[in-house]
Amino acid sequence: QVQLVESGGGSVQAGGSLRLSCAASRYTSTMGWFRQAPGKEREGVACIDSGGIQRFADSVRGRFTISKANAENLYLQMNSLKPEDTAMYYCAAGARRCQLEDFHAWNYWGQGTQVTVSA
Repeated sequence: QVQLVESGGGSVQAGGSLRLSCAASRYTSTMGWFRQAPGKEREGVACIDSGGIQRFADSVRGRFTISKANAENLYLQMNSLKPEDTAMYYCAAGARRCQLEDFHAWNYWGQGTQVTVSA
């Protein structure tokens, strides 16, 4: 089992930045971020594996960066935020590979942290 705890969400105006953090209870090779807005399906945002492979959703590429530190800590730096980025953001771990298409492939989830971007 892996416990994941997110932090860093909040409210910001469009164009602003936020940095999300995720602390894992133990090392896991592949970690990622997903988000879910009210009335919408959960969607992949970014992921990273132990080999340094990273993937990003088209909607965030060039604005968001993902990184890991100390093997158990995951970060999501979000710049140039837009109102459409408003969602609950979830840290995920346990997938066999870094992919964003199928959230069912990720075995462990945090409780989520809310990000709200106002126009």
